[in-house]
Amino acid sequence: MRRLLCALIPLLAAGLVTPVSAAAETGFEVMTPASTVASRTDRRPNAGGVYDPIARKTFISWSGKAADTYVQAYDHRTGAWTAPKKIADGESDPHNYPTMLLAGDGHLLIFRGMHNTRTVISRAPRAHSLDGTWTDTEVPQGDSASYPMPVKTVDGTLFLFYRETTNELDPQANTDFRPMKYLVSRDNGKTWKNSVQLTGKQWAFGSLGRADHMDEIYVGQLRYLPSSGRIQFVYTLAGGGPTQHKHDVYHRNVYYLSFDVRTLRFFSAAGRDLGTQVDDAEQERYLKVVETPLELPGGLKSPDYILQVGTQRDGKPFVTWFQFDAAGSPRDFAGAWNGRNWEVREVANGLRLREIEQLNGGTWRVYGTRDGQPGIETFLLENGRTWKPETLITTAKPVQRVEVIAGFRDPARILATGASSARDVSVADGDIYVAGTPGK
Repeated sequence: MRRLLCALIPLLAAGLVTPVSAAAETGFEVMTPASTVASRTDRRPNAGGVYDPIARKTFISWSGKAADTYVQAYDHRTGAWTAPKKIADGESDPHNYPTMLLAGDGHLLIFRGMHNTRTVISRAPRAHSLDGTWTDTEVPQGDSASYPMPVKTVDGTLFLFYRETTNELDPQANTDFRPMKYLVSRDNGKTWKNSVQLTGKQWAFGSLGRADHMDEIYVGQLRYLPSSGRIQFVYTLAGGGPTQHKHDVYHRNVYYLSFDVRTLRFFSAAGRDLGTQVDDAEQERYLKVVETPLELPGGLKSPDYILQVGTQRDGKPFVTWFQFDAAGSPRDFAGAWNGRNWEVREVANGLRLREIEQLNGGTWRVYGTRDGQPGIETFLLENGRTWKPETLITTAKPVQRVEVIAGFRDPARILATGASSARDVSVADGDIYVAGTPGK
């Protein structure tokens, strides 16, 4: 009854969901592998941790003081966490966050795009283990990279998508021209080729020469679908606006596309083949989910660059994101592809949508947080359309990032990085939380 009241009263009062009562809390158990160690991070909801069925351990990564990279392991047999282990320096930049995957040879790999400069990969010396001294390798094919997003396909091929800061390579390029590229490895991360070498195209997807100068790509999330061999993307644009070339002054619009890992070709939601490079004319005609105003509501960039992508029961895509109103409060949206166009609806307000997790068919769990408040609220989203409150995951302090752990095994289902008390990464006092359903 309490859960029913929590669901119905706000819906009747406002037509939208408001915070879930603590009385609705159920189901999740929260562990704190490390306390007062996390710095602010710009990490996307991708590749924060992975479950290794051979080791029967969950491995996680996170950014500590000075954005240094740390890893930990949870042993599912003993229920114990290892102490934080420093892997690499972060050079005091919150963009230099780690992402992690388990290569086909059993070695853990940590990827970092050292903000606008280089791609660095750290490799564990032992298979299925964090132990020993990790080795760092700079990948020249991934020069001037930020925001690494790694994927391992069913045949073990590794893809690493990243955004290039082109004027670091070509000083004549505008600072607000930042397209997406990718790296590919077929030997467990030992050697790489980039998308230019593989396709001969200047970039993978992006734009150049827009009148509004919104030629920067901010990918919010990618999701690999093994059944189709496709990687889904949801992204927004950034740039200086129509009067200037300047980095990340405004955000604008939401876009969706998919990528075939076998042919290296991109596709729209309608299935249109866009080839091996997507340009602005194509993204505007075939990929746009919603058009948003070029404005700074409440002085904030809108939409936010953290977005999510998933699939409906019939395999069609949906996306979620949040924008800001004039008061600077988040407004939460979902867009579902119906085969002809995108059905966009506002589903909630006040939430920063952090991550989504597929439960079954077209039902997904949405993880969200509220500014300045501890805890993670969860909701059920059916086929990108029907929104229902679910539960509250209790944390001691506010959370800044949530990521579903790849191949998770409960009770280590999600990794949640606690918010630090300052933006500068010289301060690192956020907690590291891992939550899941006990007894599963």
